[in-house]
Amino acid sequence: MSDDYRKYLEPEIVSKLKGMDLKARLVVEGFIAGMHKSPYHGFSVEFAEHRQYMPGDNISDIDWKVFAKSDRYYIKQYEEETNLKAYLLLDCSKSMAYTSDENRVHKLDYAGMLSGALSYMLLKQRDAVGMVTFDEKIRQYIPPRSKKGHLHILLNEIAKQVPSESTDISAALHEMAERIKRRGLIILMSDLLDEPEKILSGLKHFRYNNHEVIVFHILDPRERDFAFSKEAIFKDMETGEEITTLPYQIKKDFASQVQEFSDKIATTCRASNIDYVPIDTSMPFDKALYAFLSKRARLV
Repeated sequence: MSDDYRKYLEPEIVSKLKGMDLKARLVVEGFIAGMHKSPYHGFSVEFAEHRQYMPGDNISDIDWKVFAKSDRYYIKQYEEETNLKAYLLLDCSKSMAYTSDENRVHKLDYAGMLSGALSYMLLKQRDAVGMVTFDEKIRQYIPPRSKKGHLHILLNEIAKQVPSESTDISAALHEMAERIKRRGLIILMSDLLDEPEKILSGLKHFRYNNHEVIVFHILDPRERDFAFSKEAIFKDMETGEEITTLPYQIKKDFASQVQEFSDKIATTCRASNIDYVPIDTSMPFDKALYAFLSKRARLV
């Protein structure tokens, strides 16, 4: 198996994240030691199996019905449900392959590094993490797990992604909003290059179901400022449509429209209590993540 997945969570990044947490602001269910405080009494677990009682086991875990039938002491073993189930939604459409500088990672790799770091943090907190990869449809759905070994599975899934096909963000959001029954934390990684009204409809679907939502809006810096220096042919990575233009002639209008688009997404997200995080790939992802987590910590 290739070691490509390792680039999505390098040791120096892990060391920087050791003192950071990602706390849920709106969703806290069940019980977990440490990070999140439960609004409920007791704790939420799923029964796994019985095993024979051993000295030191908690007497309250003895299954007295089994004892009555067998005259032997058996303990109920549970698979702990974590306090939080987080879902990373990774846009793998062809537009995510774009970079304006061959020395800079493309948007999907950037999103993959963010996803790897967040997965590490959430699992360190003993929260459960799942992943959804999509383009014009759902590619893969990995259900949330909280075991340490799950990080390896998530990183390998990220490494397998090759940007292709067109985008249908809304379809993926609505499908997952219907599939995810228990409220949790939804983290979308995308360039959002789709119809804004449809994207916002999908995000609101999650909020209607009481999920907490974070949107990382990832763009290459040239997609924001159009600061190209000479005449060029620009090709839509998804449709193949081409246009020849002098960038300086349209730079101002282009940047204005992108800002208007971003402002619309940001305003609607804010009104719906969705955390909107604009990022461009010129900023080292660990710095972008640290800035986001520091700001969020002050709001929790």
